[in-house]
Amino acid sequence: MKKYLIVAEKTETGYSAFSPDLPGCVATGRTRAELETSMREAVLFHLDGLREDHETIPAPHSYCTVCEVPA
Repeated sequence: MKKYLIVAEKTETGYSAFSPDLPGCVATGRTRAELETSMREAVLFHLDGLREDHETIPAPHSYCTVCEVPA
């Protein structure tokens, strides 16, 4: 099982997300739960497309961290 980083953001109309390890793999949702379901489906669809096209499945390489600064 591979774990891909997903970057999610609150928008004016709900939420949006993308995976930096899978260029072009994006999703939206009205709620966080809807977004997470939609993004999981988008990642699976994206990987299936890469397989069908006989392309290399990229290994996860992104990570996240937090940078604290004075307010």
